[in-house]
Amino acid sequence: MSNILLEAQTRTDMGKGASRRLRRLENKVPAVIYGGDKKPMSIHFQHNKVVKALETESIYSSVFDITIDGKVEHVILKALQRHPYKPVVMHMDLQRVSKTDILTKLVPVHFINEDKAPGIKAGGIINHTMTQVEIRCQAKDLPEFITVDMAGVKMDDVVHLSHLKLPKGVQLTVDVTDGSHDAPVVSIHMPRANVTEEAAEATEVPASAVPTVSAEKNEE
Repeated sequence: MSNILLEAQTRTDMGKGASRRLRRLENKVPAVIYGGDKKPMSIHFQHNKVVKALETESIYSSVFDITIDGKVEHVILKALQRHPYKPVVMHMDLQRVSKTDILTKLVPVHFINEDKAPGIKAGGIINHTMTQVEIRCQAKDLPEFITVDMAGVKMDDVVHLSHLKLPKGVQLTVDVTDGSHDAPVVSIHMPRANVTEEAAEATEVPASAVPTVSAEKNEE
C-alpha cells in the first residue's frame, strides 16, 4: 500500500455548476468514491494537495488512503480528468477496496542496470516496447511497479512478458504460455544506421571481381 494520504470532505451541492464553483472559487477538486458495501459518495479535495499527490507515480497503480470527514478509506484511482490545456485537475473517481479484493490494474515497468547490459556495452540501443503491464492480484499484493533487470541482456536479446519476475500472488492478465500473447517488453539491438552500413559493406563487390573490358579495336 502506498503511503499517500489525502484528506477529503463530503459535498452536498451537485451538478456541473457546483463543480465549477468548487474549482474556480474554492480551488478544490470534485470527486466521487464508490464500491464496497457502501453507497457512492460525492467528495472534494484541495487542488494543491491533489497535484502534489499526483507527482508520486504509485498513486496510479497502488492502494492508498483518504480520510473523509476524519474516517479512513482504502481506495484506488479509477479515473482522472484533467483540463485540456490548463494545469487543472477537473475530477477524480475513486474505488473503495479491501485487502482481499481482486484487482486488475496497469502498473509501470521499471528498467534497472541498463548501463550494465552487455548489449549496451557492445554498442546497442534499448527499445522499450512496454512501459506498463496489466496484472491481477489481491489488493494487499498490488505492487507499485514491476522491475526488469537489464544486467544480463545481450545484443539482439528480447525480454518477453514470460520473462518478467512477478511478486508473489501477482499474475499477468494474458496467458503467455501459448506464445501468441507473449509480447516483447524490451530489447537491445544495433542502431539502424550501423546495420545499414554493415549490410552495404557486406554487399560491396571487390574491385578484383569486376570484369575488365578490352579497349582494342576489332579488325576485319
